[in-house]
Amino acid sequence: MTEQFSYLPDTEKDRQEMMEAIGISSVEELFSEIPEAVRLREAIRVPDVMSETELMKQLKQLAEKNHTAEDYPIFLGAGVYDHYIPSVVDAVTSRSEFLTAYTPYQPEASQGELQALFEFQSMICELTGMDVSNSSLYDGFTSLGEACNLATSTTKKTTVLVSSAIHPQAREVLQTYAYGMEYTIEDVALKGEITDVDQLMGQIGEDTAAVVVQYPNFFGGIEDLKTIKEAMSESKAMLIVMANPLALGLLEAPGKLGADIVVGDMQPLGLPMSYGGPHCGYFTVKKKHIRKVPSRIVGQATDAEGKRGFVMTLQTREQHIRREKATSNMSSNQALNALASAVCMSALGKQGIQEMAQQNVNKSHYLAKRLSEKGLKVVNKTPFFHEFVVKLDKPVDDVNEALLQEGFIGGYDVSKWIGQDNCMLLCATEKRTKAEMDAFVERLEAVSK
Repeated sequence: MTEQFSYLPDTEKDRQEMMEAIGISSVEELFSEIPEAVRLREAIRVPDVMSETELMKQLKQLAEKNHTAEDYPIFLGAGVYDHYIPSVVDAVTSRSEFLTAYTPYQPEASQGELQALFEFQSMICELTGMDVSNSSLYDGFTSLGEACNLATSTTKKTTVLVSSAIHPQAREVLQTYAYGMEYTIEDVALKGEITDVDQLMGQIGEDTAAVVVQYPNFFGGIEDLKTIKEAMSESKAMLIVMANPLALGLLEAPGKLGADIVVGDMQPLGLPMSYGGPHCGYFTVKKKHIRKVPSRIVGQATDAEGKRGFVMTLQTREQHIRREKATSNMSSNQALNALASAVCMSALGKQGIQEMAQQNVNKSHYLAKRLSEKGLKVVNKTPFFHEFVVKLDKPVDDVNEALLQEGFIGGYDVSKWIGQDNCMLLCATEKRTKAEMDAFVERLEAVSK
């Protein structure tokens, strides 16, 4: 072997040198320990070799088969949304000092990233009405699992009541967390498209560690957090709210309505859809629970000269001194995506976030009104943010296929979760125009009946 590395494959001479070094005379001898019965003898069916020009042409042709939100108006939400992202977000996150940085294990040498994470935490606390935020987790569903872990460890109780209006994938992740940490998940039934508070009151018992609701919920409905908290008044259970951070630009902050833990996904603020990820979870609590927060908390301090600086204030992780007593085995975060959300929130500002949220309300309600005028049934009976359920006369998959042929990306099939056949969850964000929505209504009416 030559000492100089290159991108060229090994030559026959290279292979001979390697075999001599390990004392074999053939490649077949190298694999002699593998039983004959499990060896592959026929030729592997792979395409013939192609030139770079031919390969790039074929890949481009394959890519053009995809239909994305860049090509067609998208009315699909269900947890991942097509929102406006200020151009400054990509400009900042593309800078090498951020793009190539990992979690700051040496905080004193990472002041820029630490400040960015500190600002992220501060803005999340303001949106949620909570005291403390960590510097992010992998995604909103991970944050929810960690929140239930915190609740069960704090209350020493082993049952978590989860609204059936929580995102189905979040419930699946939560079941995995519960299995590992040995607590039980119980579903709370719905009344229409929101949580049945009367049913919830009947389920709360002495062993209830937490009640989990989504705000707005999976079907777009806005849960009455104040009433839910009042229903829990005689229990020591904690109220966990999984909230859309953009919606909090208009809705009352969960922290002001009695929430003990507020978690969620930052995708609506500064993160592209990216075929479903990666995203960034946030995790907030009241101050009394600060030492049980997973991942990291960045704080502000002063140095020996009295200058403002930033430090890694708290790391309740297994990789540090807590070891097996750690709050969580969550050993990393989404620092780059948290930075993107922080830049987005800073660029939009308070009024910008409020305006963006209001446009989501206005446009989704306009779409629902137009569909109702065309004779389609809107299932939602309570206020909704930017998603709602519409009932069709045909299976959702068939309707979506027809819509795609017409140049639209349709909604999400929620039939089995809302308990009615042919139900589609539709979403209209600030990016949808009146012309797009009017055209979509016409085509949906035509293909759904």
